[in-house]
Amino acid sequence: MRQDPTTAVLHGLRLGSVVRVEDLARRTGLATTEVATLLDRVAASGWVRHHEGGRLPGWSLTREGRAEGERRLTEELEAAGARQVVESVHEEFVGLNVEVLQVCTDWQVVRRDGAEVANDHTDPAHDVAVIERLGLLHARARPLLRRLSTALERFSGYDPRLERALQRTIGGETDWFTRPTIDSYHTVWFELHEDLLATLGLSRSRVLTDATTGSSEEPA
Repeated sequence: MRQDPTTAVLHGLRLGSVVRVEDLARRTGLATTEVATLLDRVAASGWVRHHEGGRLPGWSLTREGRAEGERRLTEELEAAGARQVVESVHEEFVGLNVEVLQVCTDWQVVRRDGAEVANDHTDPAHDVAVIERLGLLHARARPLLRRLSTALERFSGYDPRLERALQRTIGGETDWFTRPTIDSYHTVWFELHEDLLATLGLSRSRVLTDATTGSSEEPA
């Protein structure tokens, strides 16, 4: 089921924070002119705002736009009959997410003389071991991604994006592990998590707390 263009734009902004029109067009698969027209239309409803100049020029959601986007995602989820699948995947994702975040931390930080310091990547054995762990985690994630893609087509882009980031990291382009300004593994994984939370109407902070305490998740 193709996502409604307005829903796609609102959701794209939810996932990208402050987003340029051309980046939002790539994310949604819509033409740049269509995205620009839709943004002007939903801005009149108070759902989005434009940020001029500065370090991050572009568009972002307002609080009202975030609520409207979540309402539309709920409608989409129910229309597709996909709630049970997405909830089931998310239950498995929560534990896997803790491990992925840990492996990303282990890529960025190492312990030396009893203290945590930034990884300067001068220990090849350490880096190879961490990349191997990421590969194993990715293999465990792929069945979840396939189930999501079957339930809702908009999830279908995550598997190839994560696979591309992993392969580039394995190939020596190690910025593709955690660098936030590119489509690194951590960047895409974070976006996938936000997508699941938005789709189910959950709070990231509550889910992270529950993952460490073992309690059940509740809507925000």
